[in-house]
Amino acid sequence: MSVVEELLSGKPTTVGGVLAWRVARTPTKEAFRYLTPAGIWTSIDWRETQHRAQVLAAGLLSLGLSLEQRVVIVANTRLEWVLADLAINLAGGATTTIYPNTQGPDFDHIVRHCGAVVVFAENADQADKLKAEPDASAAVHHVILMDGEGDGEHVLSWSQLQARGEAALREHPQALAEAAEVITGDTLATLIYTSGTTGLPKGVELVHRSWAYEGFAVDSLGIIDEDSLQYLWLPLSHVFGKALLACQMAIGFASAVDGRVDRIVKGLGEVKPDFMCGAPRIFEKVRAAVMLSSPRSGVKGRIARWAFAVGRASREYRLAGKPLPPAMRVAYQLADRVVFSKLKATVGGNIKFFISGSAKLSSQVQAWFYSAGLLVVEGYGLTETSAVASVNLPAKPRFGTVGPALPGTEFRIAEDGEVLIKGPGVMRGYHNDPEHTAEVLVDGWFHTGDIGKVDSEGYLTITDRKKDLMKTSGGKYVAPVKVETVIAATIPYVSQAVAVGDGRKYIGALLTMDRDNLAKWAARHDLAGLSYEELTQHPELRRTIERFMETANAKLERWETVKQFAILPTEFTVDDGGVTPNMKVRRATVAQRFAEQVAGLYPDEGDDAA
Repeated sequence: MSVVEELLSGKPTTVGGVLAWRVARTPTKEAFRYLTPAGIWTSIDWRETQHRAQVLAAGLLSLGLSLEQRVVIVANTRLEWVLADLAINLAGGATTTIYPNTQGPDFDHIVRHCGAVVVFAENADQADKLKAEPDASAAVHHVILMDGEGDGEHVLSWSQLQARGEAALREHPQALAEAAEVITGDTLATLIYTSGTTGLPKGVELVHRSWAYEGFAVDSLGIIDEDSLQYLWLPLSHVFGKALLACQMAIGFASAVDGRVDRIVKGLGEVKPDFMCGAPRIFEKVRAAVMLSSPRSGVKGRIARWAFAVGRASREYRLAGKPLPPAMRVAYQLADRVVFSKLKATVGGNIKFFISGSAKLSSQVQAWFYSAGLLVVEGYGLTETSAVASVNLPAKPRFGTVGPALPGTEFRIAEDGEVLIKGPGVMRGYHNDPEHTAEVLVDGWFHTGDIGKVDSEGYLTITDRKKDLMKTSGGKYVAPVKVETVIAATIPYVSQAVAVGDGRKYIGALLTMDRDNLAKWAARHDLAGLSYEELTQHPELRRTIERFMETANAKLERWETVKQFAILPTEFTVDDGGVTPNMKVRRATVAQRFAEQVAGLYPDEGDDAA
């Protein structure tokens, strides 16, 4: 019996089957916690979760939804997103995710390309996007609003869909059972369009078995138990968020759901969760905020520096599972009591670990958190692999790596260093795109486009994207993501960093500033009256950034160091095309848009520079 067969032996391989399996085991345990309009956290158990999803699913069937038809969800992370997704899969449809900040051509392309027949929209503003391009939404016959009132015909409110579902179940109690009979592990469950940094998004087809596998594979690692509480803020439009829902059903833990990024710290304090997953930028921002708000002088400043020095000294013992020397143990306990405990309290006080994914995590940021007794472990995966292909185990983390492969998933490194992946999480293919599918799926191996290496114990390290490697005119290869990660981790005022220098003498960088941290800087320098744009061009800010850049360069190889940089007067946004809907910087687009600033970084190269 193979690893996968053993893993899934006796287990369901459809989303609805896994939900029923969970309800049978822990029907009355808390499943989800959400905020009411009055701001009160309220819980529902697994049985109620299933019931609400079933009613919505019956409503979808009454609207004529059939097997593998696509249903779009365009909304922020909230309980209704979860229930809509479950309902779509219970009815046999395929959830198609769209980030709520997706606009114009990308939005129209996804709706048209997937052939959506129903759309769950968070509100009227999201629904109005369908009106902008009637041809794109020609197949859509119903819109369901999570917030707002419908007309009862083409546009339904949430409660109207529920009423339809309840009526349908009264008339045809076996409707959901009949729908389930034709849903298999190979049925399309989810269609996620990759917000690539070039070209139109491609639709990744993920089947029911992939989600069942993800959930039970993570469960087998034993890193989360059913009594745990997660704080779930990640965009469910992203594959990482979707994978967490699969893990939750398989393992049985509860999730407090609130997708508002500006409420994360407050929510953590209210909920006091055991773990949280996030993108690296969240951890970078928390660290920067703490560093900028901590006293730099006086007794408190000296105590903070001493505490983190003790934390740094303790890391090698703790990572190796060795007891601290007696004097260090006493010092660390004191540092924890007077400094680290305050940081832990801001994230709820109960965090056992964080999981970082979706982009490379700075080892500097990871080490800083660990010094303070907060563990951030890194995982790895892509939309095409149902998110989780590997994850570091909290009991024995290895910083700088993304951990070993999930049981049943295999890694292979091609001759050119590209990471290849095979396993049940790998996509069925790109939707209606056999050409691109054939390019990346060869003999069952998915070609990730990432460069990496696997050590003797199976731990994978990712170094960069294959297509992103830059080569200086001196012949040195530079991974821009490494340079950008070091800058973001070292300079607390930086919001976004883009490394440039392909074909040039040296590496340069375009920088944008974090508005909140820049405001703090301005207040300390008696410049609070200036606008964001004025501050970014102030000579004093440049001198500050230059000092930090010296520190950043000390962490890079000589040929990777940033010799020149430009501070831009604006941040990159989805609207201007500078970032994708999941906030990845479109490096080529930015370099083209700010070509004049890039040219200014190389004054001696003239117009002939590559």
